[in-house]
Amino acid sequence: MKKIEQRAIVCRILALLLAAGVGVFLFRYFTSGGKWVSSPFNRHLYNTQGQLVVGSVLDRDGDVLSQASGGVRTYYDGETVRKATLHAVGDLQGNIGTGALNAFADRLTGYTFLGGAFGTDQGNDLYLTLDARYNYEAYQALNGHSGTVAVYNYKTGEILCMVSAPSYDPLRVPEDIETNDRYRGAYLNRFLSAVFTPGSVYKTVTLAAALETLPDLGERTWDCAGTVELGGETIVCSGVHGEQDIGDAFANSCNVAFALLAQELGADTLRRYTEKAGLTASYSVDTLPTAKGSFDWENITEGSLGWAGVGQYKDLVNPCALMVYMGAIGNGGRAAEPYLIQKTEGPLGLPSLPRMTHKTGTLISPGTAAEIADMMADNVAKAYGPGRFPNMDICAKSGTAEVGGGEKPHAWFAGFLRNEDAPYAFVALVENGGSGSAAAGNAAARVLDVIVNGYS
Repeated sequence: MKKIEQRAIVCRILALLLAAGVGVFLFRYFTSGGKWVSSPFNRHLYNTQGQLVVGSVLDRDGDVLSQASGGVRTYYDGETVRKATLHAVGDLQGNIGTGALNAFADRLTGYTFLGGAFGTDQGNDLYLTLDARYNYEAYQALNGHSGTVAVYNYKTGEILCMVSAPSYDPLRVPEDIETNDRYRGAYLNRFLSAVFTPGSVYKTVTLAAALETLPDLGERTWDCAGTVELGGETIVCSGVHGEQDIGDAFANSCNVAFALLAQELGADTLRRYTEKAGLTASYSVDTLPTAKGSFDWENITEGSLGWAGVGQYKDLVNPCALMVYMGAIGNGGRAAEPYLIQKTEGPLGLPSLPRMTHKTGTLISPGTAAEIADMMADNVAKAYGPGRFPNMDICAKSGTAEVGGGEKPHAWFAGFLRNEDAPYAFVALVENGGSGSAAAGNAAARVLDVIVNGYS
């Protein structure tokens, strides 16, 4: 009798383990089935060259950027557009991790929990929020430099432009892509997956901290003689600005004034405001994680703190996170989280459910955002030239980030529009481009002009 009872207990345990295993499998199948089905090992959906042969990728206007036909994947009929949209669409070899052909393969296959995936030459139409024309202009504006240009709607979250360079034609992959410095980092999406020294665009964070913690800030002045000594280290400015208030110091992008502010604020305050701005966090762009920025405040010296306050030292920022922060300033403290997928449509023409707009937390207080927005508008009027941005109520900050090694500095230009019908935030980075206002500002101006004013 005891043996029967023992065997019954063993059977119950085995039955429970089996049920638990089935439960785990069903859970994993429900949550990860799309990725399993969309694996390149599935020859039902991939040809012998490893190319996904179902589904089409289109831009927001319905221009086909890539489609499957006859068991082969094709691309847009225009080399520059193919290069400009490569990091959003993807390549045939699967090296571009952020490309739709790789990252959103389950959407393209039309996979459902009950129905599985479609067969060859079927699948879904995947519409991106991007406009291929804007990407074309941004890619041309980079003019052969490495870097990134992006624009998004800070009220809805739609990314209208996302370009990363260097790029290449996915239909004619260069034979020396692995060895030629011209293509260094070509597989990397610099907008989503990279971090860079921010230079003076970071002064927007230092300014926010100063406005909220130094009550007499508006009554003070700083005398810039071109350099200042902090803790035995020399902070060098871009010029000799003389006596200036906080507005002029911001417009002049004065390293002396902002290094002194950083020293007065202290490392803990700057760290707190950097984290609040979202510059050390990672956003999820339709499941694509952005790289996290980093700011080393541990055991920092007085001189290094001064450099950190002007966006140098060990400061690193992700372009997407910076763009969202710009959107939060323009939108009164919070911005829409960015996304790339507009909708999917199946073979029967049935669209996916409408997107819901998700907001960030409060990245900056509303009152401080309004003050900084006005000061960024003054930057354009005093330093950058409003004539470069016709029909735009634009607020911007440039940055020239020293990178060492004898290389020219990285050029940044970031900001937002306050136009009611064009609520766009933007970021432009030209690696080793020199002046932020010139190199990156020109790239941003070209794209924004087309978006706001159209083609003449």
